Amino acid sequence: MITGVRRVFVEKKNSFDVESQELMRELIDNLRIRFIKGVRVLNRYDIEGIEEEVYKRALGTIFSEPTVDFLYEERFICESSDRVFAIEYLPGQFDQRADSAAQCIQILSGNNKPEIHTAKVIILSGNISDGEFERIKGYCINPVDSREASLEKPDKLQMNIENPSNVKIIEGFITMTDVELREFMNENGFAMNYEDLKFCQEYFKNTEKRDPSITEIKVIDTYWSDHCRHTTFETKIENVQIEKGVYSEPIEEAYREYINSRDFIYGNSSRDMCLMDMAVIGMKDLRKKGLLNDLEVSGEINACSIEVDVDVDGKLEKWLVMFKNETHNHPTEIEPYGGAATCLGGAIRDPLSGRAYVYQAMRVTGSADPRTKIEDTLHGKLPQIKITTGAAKGYSSYGNQIGIATGQVHEVYDEGFVAKRMEVGAVIAAAPRSNVIREIPTPGDVIILVGGRTGRDGCGGATGSSKEHTEESIFICGAEVQKGNPPTERKIQRLFRKPEAAKLIKRCNDFGAGGVSVAIGELTEGLEINLDLVPKKYEGLDGTELAISESQERMAVIVSKENVDKFIGFSLDENLEATVVAHVTSNNRLRMKWRGNTIVDISRDFLNTNGVKQITDVNVASPAENSYFKINQIDGKNIKEKWFKNLEDINICSQRGLVERFDSTIGAASVLLPYGGKYQTTPAEGMAAKIPVLNGNTNTSTTMTFGYEPKLAKWSPFHGGVYSIIEAVGKTVAMGGDFKKTRLTLQEYFEKPGCDPKRWGKPFSALLGALYAQKMLKIPAIGGKDSMSGTFKDIDVPPTLVAFAVSTGKADRIISPEFKRAGSSILFVPVKRNSADMPNFDKLNRNYEKVGELIQDGKVLAAAAVKGGGIAEVISTMCFGNKIGAVITLNESRLFTPELGSLILEIPGSIKIEDEL
Repeated sequence: MITGVRRVFVEKKNSFDVESQELMRELIDNLRIRFIKGVRVLNRYDIEGIEEEVYKRALGTIFSEPTVDFLYEERFICESSDRVFAIEYLPGQFDQRADSAAQCIQILSGNNKPEIHTAKVIILSGNISDGEFERIKGYCINPVDSREASLEKPDKLQMNIENPSNVKIIEGFITMTDVELREFMNENGFAMNYEDLKFCQEYFKNTEKRDPSITEIKVIDTYWSDHCRHTTFETKIENVQIEKGVYSEPIEEAYREYINSRDFIYGNSSRDMCLMDMAVIGMKDLRKKGLLNDLEVSGEINACSIEVDVDVDGKLEKWLVMFKNETHNHPTEIEPYGGAATCLGGAIRDPLSGRAYVYQAMRVTGSADPRTKIEDTLHGKLPQIKITTGAAKGYSSYGNQIGIATGQVHEVYDEGFVAKRMEVGAVIAAAPRSNVIREIPTPGDVIILVGGRTGRDGCGGATGSSKEHTEESIFICGAEVQKGNPPTERKIQRLFRKPEAAKLIKRCNDFGAGGVSVAIGELTEGLEINLDLVPKKYEGLDGTELAISESQERMAVIVSKENVDKFIGFSLDENLEATVVAHVTSNNRLRMKWRGNTIVDISRDFLNTNGVKQITDVNVASPAENSYFKINQIDGKNIKEKWFKNLEDINICSQRGLVERFDSTIGAASVLLPYGGKYQTTPAEGMAAKIPVLNGNTNTSTTMTFGYEPKLAKWSPFHGGVYSIIEAVGKTVAMGGDFKKTRLTLQEYFEKPGCDPKRWGKPFSALLGALYAQKMLKIPAIGGKDSMSGTFKDIDVPPTLVAFAVSTGKADRIISPEFKRAGSSILFVPVKRNSADMPNFDKLNRNYEKVGELIQDGKVLAAAAVKGGGIAEVISTMCFGNKIGAVITLNESRLFTPELGSLILEIPGSIKIEDEL
């Protein structure tokens, strides 16, 4: 017999109530609630549509674990003086706890899934005032995704969902005056600018000769968003002015090198100068010179992809190694847990869509000081401590559930990141070359959606990430942040790892921001999509929502018509829903139907214009004469005091407490732990893992490192770009990666440039620096990601170009940075700088090659690259891991200088190699 709504509360027993204890510490430390005596956290389940027998069996198997949980049916016990409130997700937000419980009960019963709603009940004891109680609720409830829940049990859970109205035609759109068009734009909060909207009006007026549907305008807005089409990076640069100064000469030289590269690659053909061109031209230059033969070239690839020889039981196999970096800055700023979780999920999707198995992740974040008092939080912002800790929980939870080792975690602190957090995930993946088939779709081919369903969460993810953050964002942007569902993405990993399934796929695209419109819309030129067939999380979604809502854990794959049943069968074997929703046509138009009506019918040529070409001038400011490298930033009476002050810097002190939230060993492929030595206190230079072969053993491994120093970038974005690459490559060399086989991917994150040439000058000069370093090292950036919305009112993020370096090598030649034995020699391999603080690249190349050879020959026991804290920082961290001391003979003035890219080597005492460097 099926009963009405049942209510169950589950609470962890003493010693297992980690969440309760953590929340109490936060309330005392962050909110300074001094008279709080206790905190209890209960998970509440409301269940409808479950049989009595199944319900009884589920109490101690699904809802609770009797050994660690207390379970209360209908009511829980508390004191009359306790303060109680409950928190639930907003309607439309994906609730993983409820979904997992419903799936488990379905397995238990063999029937349909019951309806389950969950909430978190918080019970507070102590002398808590009304004002403190409201502050606590404000601290615990993020209005972006949650609300205070009623404590009363509802009579029913199934909601009467209104049938959505038909998609509206924007009557009179093609005849709107400029004033009316601007009003229309403001009312709808488009990411596109007015010129783009005017361009749309002219298209529908002159070409289509009709008014558009609201879906068409929303699809275009999504398609042309900065997130999806990099419109800022594609803006045409007309005039470049480089301000004269002490350090302007290398910038001018790098600009000349860029122009030379354009002439070499494009010849007499016309090509706009833009930031995107600067970001990719290093790769084009080196490839044309024959220095990039391992690059896989394909129109489908969403991630960097290189061909690698992998030894499997002594035999070489051809594999593809893919890597990608992704940001979720805007979502994480307003909803830290979900934003950071989907940052990792989003990074995974790109190589996964290339049929590669993702096996390791790196997390690099930027935050303002998380120790800032709660009361000093800017209006319209979440507290920095909430963002930092919530984001760490979200990213680690997603990685742990999907089963990906997080090999390195590092947070960079700078007050500029109060404007908007930086949340970057970088992943590395691999697949046998034979598994990946890339073909051009032909009319009649079928598009299948495989994975998660569409919901209202995720609507506006692309356009929201392209907008400037405001004080109202935290209250109005809830739908833009999607809740991740890592178990579903894990199933897709398993599906795509099967050769028989992967080889059926002609082309694949992930469901990033933009949903159906972009994920399917990018697959080929002519498409007809039936939105009525798109699986939904719940009813009530209209055609526009179905068209643009992001659905994180889902792929759109093109297969031949005759292979549809096979692919769906393989998907069902992994318990994945797979549905045919579209087919390829020859008419060069994007068409979508809903309820039998065509609600989108747009020319591909128009869509591919990406809107009105934006134009700007660039003014590159000269760096201040007081160089970053020449400032002794450490005050103190003696070297001991300076040494300790240096180590106390928030950017230098240990981040082990943060790192230990993440699992670095999932999959058993990791070569290095995040912290090395007997005492696990020396941070690794990067992450390393063996290629994830399914059968046999391999000694082939990959390494990934990063480079970025915000203080340097603020002094000179140009030098910041140069040394980001040098730092990342230097770390790779120190780990034992192959210097010349290193490949880069870049992450740019800058303020909203607007129409100010000086603001444009920051990303321009940073990319110039990165390009110059690529050419001098002959190491290309073969991918990247840009985010150009780091502005909040009058606050900007620091100029940010993070370089990620990936290399391959032998696992048994990877070395860690902690000193290994007493009596060894410590060798300093400096990066020689000229008067403009530019490195001597000839010497740098020779040194990096030689150090690499020495490591491969087993003549180096430990190595590390110098970072922002100078030699003092690196020597200290190298000592910590095994508690081995060091005697230093360098002049004190060099100990605290940020000798970025320089190396510290531990050499066995019997070996003399100083003359070789």
